[in-house]
Amino acid sequence: MSLNVFNGKETQDLLAAATNIAGSEGNPRFKQILNRLLSDLFKAIDDLDITPDEVWAGVNYLNQLGRDGEAALLAAGLGLEKYLDIRMDHEDALAGLDGGTPRTIEGPLYVAGAPVREGVSRIDVNPDPDAGPLVIRGKVTDTNGAPLANALVECWHANSKGFYSHFDPTGAQTEFNLRGAVKTGADGEYAFLTLMPVGYGCPPQGATQQLLDALGRHGNRPAHVHFFVSADGHRKLTTQFNIEGDPLIWDDFAYATREALIPKVVEKTGGDALGLKSDAYKEIVFDVVLTGQVEGKDNQIVHRLRASAQA
Repeated sequence: MSLNVFNGKETQDLLAAATNIAGSEGNPRFKQILNRLLSDLFKAIDDLDITPDEVWAGVNYLNQLGRDGEAALLAAGLGLEKYLDIRMDHEDALAGLDGGTPRTIEGPLYVAGAPVREGVSRIDVNPDPDAGPLVIRGKVTDTNGAPLANALVECWHANSKGFYSHFDPTGAQTEFNLRGAVKTGADGEYAFLTLMPVGYGCPPQGATQQLLDALGRHGNRPAHVHFFVSADGHRKLTTQFNIEGDPLIWDDFAYATREALIPKVVEKTGGDALGLKSDAYKEIVFDVVLTGQVEGKDNQIVHRLRASAQA
């Protein structure tokens, strides 16, 4: 039974007062957004006849989400982060911007401050007997194919247990294990010497998985490697690639998979000469194409709270 009180004067006056929408004080943009969100919530309560018990269950859930520190993880799992990418893709299409490497979600596990190397960085700081050696290499170019010197390529990924350094609940990884940054040379090339990652799942007792359970959804991701790539005069790229052959590539709970971001995994030998843990290793070539700035500005930098540490 819907009580249909949303459009009544009492409710509308309450919304206006709660968000101070007509007041001269406060942040106008913030008030505009909150008024819309609160209005949509009130209307949903009316339309769906959401009970007080259900409202307070939601409030309690938000408290738990904050205690678990999983708001950014939930944003990925509910498709919010993917939706922002869809909007940015559409904005690029309307502006006629194409030819660059596709963007995809950042996720919640970046840590600023990784050591920057020239050309090549070895990032497997900790031994991992369950992970084979992997070389990730490629070239950073502009949309005309010209190499971009001094481009910064940042890379981070999970270990063989699906854990990221700085967030590993076992405490087994040192800082910046499987995280690094490389400055390209005149040829635009970069390389990371690392170990093969696996996918990860949401913490099983955490707030994100609790919500996914209620939806009948899993909280798992395929094996993947994250990147930030930036260069003077070009737009910073946020992307990641999936490891070819992972069974969850098209069933990623965070909706990050894109057809152009599944590079080939090639079996190689010669790892001994590279200082790898074995002579046989896997190689992934991931070339990156950056698009130019728009009227001298980078319109795809996203400002959000991120972890940082000193290398």
